[in-house]
Amino acid sequence: MNETPRLDDFRENIRYSRWDGTQRLDALEAEELLSAMSDELLSGGDLEDALARLSRWGIPGRMEGMKDLLERLRAAKQRRAQRHDLSTAFDQLKEKLEEVKRLEREGLERRRSTPAPNEQMRQAMERLAQDRLGQLDALPEDFGRAVRALKDYEFVEPKAAEKYQELLKELQQQVLGSYFKNMRDSLKNLSPEQLERTRQMIRDLNRALKERMEGGEPDFEAFQRQYPELAGSAKDWDDLLRQLAQGMAAMRSLWQSMSPDMRSQLEELLGTAFADPGLQSAMNELADTLSQLMPTESYEHGMSGDEPVSLAEALGLMDEMNQLSDMEDVVRSARASGDLDPLDPDQVERLAGPGARQSLEQLQKMIELLEDAGLIRKDGERYELTPRGIRKIGQRSLEEIFATLKRDAFGSHRSQSRGRGGDPTDELKTYEFGDPFLLDLPGTVRNAVLRGGAKVPVKLTPKDFDVYRTELMTQSATAILVDVSRSMLFRGCFLAAKKVTLALDSLIRTTFPKDDLYIVGFSALAQELKPADLPGLTWNEYIYGTNMQHAFATARALLSRSRGKNKQIILITDGEPTAHFEVGDPEPRFNYPPTKRTFEETLREVVRCTREQITINTFMLARGHYLVDFVNQMSKINTGRAFYVEPERLGEYILVDYVGHKRRRVA
Repeated sequence: MNETPRLDDFRENIRYSRWDGTQRLDALEAEELLSAMSDELLSGGDLEDALARLSRWGIPGRMEGMKDLLERLRAAKQRRAQRHDLSTAFDQLKEKLEEVKRLEREGLERRRSTPAPNEQMRQAMERLAQDRLGQLDALPEDFGRAVRALKDYEFVEPKAAEKYQELLKELQQQVLGSYFKNMRDSLKNLSPEQLERTRQMIRDLNRALKERMEGGEPDFEAFQRQYPELAGSAKDWDDLLRQLAQGMAAMRSLWQSMSPDMRSQLEELLGTAFADPGLQSAMNELADTLSQLMPTESYEHGMSGDEPVSLAEALGLMDEMNQLSDMEDVVRSARASGDLDPLDPDQVERLAGPGARQSLEQLQKMIELLEDAGLIRKDGERYELTPRGIRKIGQRSLEEIFATLKRDAFGSHRSQSRGRGGDPTDELKTYEFGDPFLLDLPGTVRNAVLRGGAKVPVKLTPKDFDVYRTELMTQSATAILVDVSRSMLFRGCFLAAKKVTLALDSLIRTTFPKDDLYIVGFSALAQELKPADLPGLTWNEYIYGTNMQHAFATARALLSRSRGKNKQIILITDGEPTAHFEVGDPEPRFNYPPTKRTFEETLREVVRCTREQITINTFMLARGHYLVDFVNQMSKINTGRAFYVEPERLGEYILVDYVGHKRRRVA
């Protein structure tokens, strides 16, 4: 018999790990990016600025910004600096030098102690041994100078001479391998023939680069075929120059990061390693040419670790830290995600880890993601929101408002209205002439069986038919009047008003497509706005006045175009009317405190709206004495409602009021 599996059995197969930022969750979506910018855009922000800010700061928990990528690059460089110790760069070479000296001493002592054929030979060997041992004892303590001094030393012990030549070759390989990274494998066990080929390659490279400096076009493919060990992975001359410049920069950074004593030793070592006149001349000439063609910045890297490194590893370490510093420069100077295109994701991952690569790729694909989703488009040199993008911002505002409603006591938006012409409900009724024939077939057959008994065939009569009730959808026309005077910004009301306007637009487009919505922005003057105007709409900083008279007149003219019988104005303001038009005067008159004349002319327009059966609902974002007095007078005339709300709760009241008055129960 099989046992029922327990929860503990499944838990044994679950493995948990600490979040390190590299684990992928669900893919980042374009609407999520737009949502992160929506408040800034609705506050009057420019799309380019919003994109730049999003690139800089990212989305907490979802997308890292450039500041996070910069921190990852800095951390990767810091880890290297805190792990390695440059003072050990010559330790391996020092050990090999000590082995050379030991072998030479042992060889001298062995020859000194070997019986000679005659006294003259013995004395000659003794003098030779004393002379050579004296030279060894007199070698400078400075490692670099000691290596150079042995260049003129005549070795007696062949093994010691062989080890010294190996030491010089290793120096040449490590230094040449820093300049010519692609040749590191081919420079191992450098033979005289290989050394001569390297000399010739550097000469040919110099000639080609000088020809390029003079405006010529040297054949890169021919050079690549002749010297594949150097140019095999390069795409063109520019790519090869970048690789060579990195090698030079690594050597310079190593030089600058060393103590003065170590610099002196390195200088001596380089002089010894490239004592070959032809090779030294070619290298110096190449360095000069590269400095002119590809000026590179070298860095000083402070090292504080204790992990030993060889000279070759130190040069490689400097190269990596230089690349990380260059990446930092790119990120630090970038304004938008497009400025990160020079960074290679593979290189970023190799040097700074998979988390840095993920950050970079998300930033690099941000614009592409928004464009592919049709939310933004390029207009000349700048990006702009598309109509789809504007609608999405409205939907986001709507979702944000309704998310709050669900947490509060408003309940759901399910309507109790029943009638004709709307969506079907779950309620049933006996069919009447004119009802939509939304038949409940099982219920209809059951009615016939109950009436006539269980027999075949079942005979139906008109009284047996049950149909689903429907909601009656009324057509409305709404004008939302948005106060864009300067006080709206100062009191923190402007963003809330814009978000609600876009949310209403989104609600009507998606849920009540037959409704009409008009948007009017007003300060000293009023004008009709389109939803596309809202993201870029800003307050009127230099024009004083809140001209509700003109706003009501404009709204009344717009509502007269609609065939909807239910017409309303939603007024969103934080202040009383302070401007109005006089007959025959094209300029509005501004007064503060507001005058009786301004109130009277504005209320006359309220009377006109009332005669045309337009309901005015007012949402006050402040409780000033003049505003409350005016709204009370307006409500007596129009019988509309007035609300005082906090700016952050404005959307809840407007949308609840709008949806609540969209449906009515029909008997």
